[in-house]
Amino acid sequence: MAATYDFPSDLRAGQEELHQVRAELSALLKRLPWSVEPLDGFSDDNGWRKVERPASPGWTEDEQAEVEKLRRREHELAVFVSTHRYWTELTGTDRVHARSALKHAREAAEESP
Repeated sequence: MAATYDFPSDLRAGQEELHQVRAELSALLKRLPWSVEPLDGFSDDNGWRKVERPASPGWTEDEQAEVEKLRRREHELAVFVSTHRYWTELTGTDRVHARSALKHAREAAEESP
């Protein structure tokens, strides 16, 4: 049976927000044009596979600001979670397993009754 960990509430909240911010950022980047700057489209079939991109109007200043805001928050949360004082209580493989358990704590909570 897998070990269970008693994560502090602030650490759980930080990890959960990190998941949410990453999901928001990923969804935003999928909606935005492929290029930040306006660029012409291109087609290249000289490589091992053909690559095609339509013309890109680029990102607006608001879109760039939103991406930057989410990336900054993602970085803040990643630093908070990875340097949390809780990790000093664990050593070696226990720390590795606990970190993995925290990353998947939401999934585990959804699966349990």
